[in-house]
Amino acid sequence: MNNARLPDTYRRMTAADLDTVEAIERRMHPSPWTRGNFSDSIGAGYHCWIAERDGGLAAYAVVAVGAEEAHLLNLTVAPQWQRQGIGAAFTAFLAKLARDYGAGRMFLEVRPSNGAARALYARAGFAEIGLRRGYYPATEGREDAVVMEMAL
Repeated sequence: MNNARLPDTYRRMTAADLDTVEAIERRMHPSPWTRGNFSDSIGAGYHCWIAERDGGLAAYAVVAVGAEEAHLLNLTVAPQWQRQGIGAAFTAFLAKLARDYGAGRMFLEVRPSNGAARALYARAGFAEIGLRRGYYPATEGREDAVVMEMAL
């Protein structure tokens, strides 16, 4: 991560971000969240955050915190900002946020085929603890999810 270009700032996601978030989401994921999923997450009081770099949206995330646990529901780095340390820095920010809100551990699901994300999460301190069969929609049928956990 030499010469890493970390986010300039983190801020809460707002409805004004949803056009950009939705466009990135559609580009980056085979089964993207809808605009409604993000809007509902904001409305439900989930921790919806934006990482900004050079005045633009570099990454976004949604975290649910409750019952002393956190669930990282979505973390996406825009394509032009990938492999520059933003995902690692954002994951650390989200872990601290969850800890500050009383979570003792954080969970997530990731596609087995998403090697880059699995490596990012492993470097952040997540361990693979299980498998959810048929969790994700796929072009042909369903894809499993690797369940990961990190102590906070």
